[in-house]
Amino acid sequence: MQQNPPGPIEVRRSRKRVRTVTAFRDGDTTVVSIPARFTRAQEREWVHRMVTRLAAQERRRRPSDEQLATRAAELSARYLGGTASPTSVTWSSKQGRRWGSCTPVDGTIRISTRVRGMPSFVLDYVLLHELAHLLQPGHGAEFWALLSAYPRTERARGFLEGVSFGEERGGARPDDAARDDGHPDDDDTDGDDLDGDDVVARDDLADEDL
Repeated sequence: MQQNPPGPIEVRRSRKRVRTVTAFRDGDTTVVSIPARFTRAQEREWVHRMVTRLAAQERRRRPSDEQLATRAAELSARYLGGTASPTSVTWSSKQGRRWGSCTPVDGTIRISTRVRGMPSFVLDYVLLHELAHLLQPGHGAEFWALLSAYPRTERARGFLEGVSFGEERGGARPDDAARDDGHPDDDDTDGDDLDGDDVVARDDLADEDL
């Protein structure tokens, strides 16, 4: 059974869009951008397809506590040689302005629910940050050396700083910022290269779809 989207659906037709269909969230609205030449039947088909795909992507970005713990174990094995072994990894709504926290004494890690829905490379960074704290409690050179193997550390830190800046100014929410700056608009052409970490579903039209 198809799961209904969380809010209204807005379909945007573009004459410049030729061979791609994209979908993303704009607040509570699901925006689906399609070529202007689509028939109503094609519109219904592709809206259904892209809403389903977008929901699947978002589910992957909102893992359960069990999935969060599994991901932490995978990251520890890949980037920390398996040396960080938390006793539990859970979502927490009581982190205040922190993205996460840990208690080295008992090995517990808590990830702020504000991170839920952000790009996967950001969640991975927050998990690795707390895993590293199980080994190094401070933020000295030894701590950052542990994170040096993760190639997206600086990008993730910049993303989080941008979200914090937006929140302080009363602007962007974490879910909004999760689109990064690459979400499409009506002027997108088939030559655009969307970042695979944005909360955007995209499909390239095959010849039989033309």
